Amino acid sequence: MAFIQGEGRSQGTLFPVTLDELIPEDHVCRVIDAFVGRLDVAGLGFERAEAAETGRPGYDPRDLLKLYLYGYLQQIRSSRRLELECQRNVELMWLLGRLCPDHKSIAEFRRVHSDAVTEAGAELIRFARSVGLVRGEWVAIDGSKFRAVSSARSVREREALKRYLDELESADAQDEVVIDPSAVAAALEKLKKHSEPEAGFMRTGDGTAPAYNVQTAVDAEHALIVVQKVTRESNDTRSLQPMAEAAKMAVGEPQRMNVIADAGYSNGEQAEACEGKGILPHVPSNRAINNQGDGTFFDRTAFQYQEQSDTFVCPAGQTLTRKQQRSRRDLCSSTGGLRSLRPQGSLYSSFPALRDTAPARSRAAGHGSARHV
Repeated sequence: MAFIQGEGRSQGTLFPVTLDELIPEDHVCRVIDAFVGRLDVAGLGFERAEAAETGRPGYDPRDLLKLYLYGYLQQIRSSRRLELECQRNVELMWLLGRLCPDHKSIAEFRRVHSDAVTEAGAELIRFARSVGLVRGEWVAIDGSKFRAVSSARSVREREALKRYLDELESADAQDEVVIDPSAVAAALEKLKKHSEPEAGFMRTGDGTAPAYNVQTAVDAEHALIVVQKVTRESNDTRSLQPMAEAAKMAVGEPQRMNVIADAGYSNGEQAEACEGKGILPHVPSNRAINNQGDGTFFDRTAFQYQEQSDTFVCPAGQTLTRKQQRSRRDLCSSTGGLRSLRPQGSLYSSFPALRDTAPARSRAAGHGSARHV
């Protein structure tokens, strides 16, 4: 039995195949082409939206935007890779009409039109909202750490230079030292040449490393990203309100919008501010965790609240009275015989130590630093 044979490379055809026949009707390239075709590129801020009457012809920003969007969807970020794909990828041949821009033109387009591309993304969200793909009723917010290109060593050097310049400034104000102008100029020049002046150290899956915290808000209807922002925040505690407000604006300012986020976004002040603007956050409380012992300490739910006396009763029968108002998180701590519990900003404690024979001692009281639940 013979193998399945393909066509001969030199075989001619009476009716040559066109590029349009190779691209299905429901292909994503047709979506990109239709979307870019309806944009007002000049109004969005793209340069050279209209061809000049004199000079060497340049690439239409619409074609380069199509290439940018195609690379984004196919996870191709390198300008050299995009240049190569234009030469061999049938889809891009159809999308760009066989244009093959060089990698320098592609990189320059992205550098110059970063804000215009962002506006084009906002226009996409408005279009999706108009056809019902984005409803704006439920929005999920989350953050991801993206590793910076700069090495940890270069970022440490940059931060050390900043500290050095700050110390010189404070010393100069107090007339304590003689400053060498050449050394200051050299430090400033080195700071200017740093490739990523905004990269900072953050906790990632691979440990602490230079990174960015990328915040995204996703509409729950079809999982479309409606807002994204690159921040220097090492955690998500202060990102709930700005991301929720930006998402509400992106989905058309609905009277009421529900926002879902994990416990990393737990922030009482920002949650209250969101509620005042018609945004209902659904964020679990960021409870502290007992990181000592073997995990058998009582949870705060095991303490019974006595409303009439405004006290708590611990599992060992001891009464915890309110001592003071606190603004930190709820906790149950113990140092020797001291146990404290603070719900809703109040601190409850009991000083009498439990007897060693008490069955609940090993779970309700510790022998060293504070316990947190």
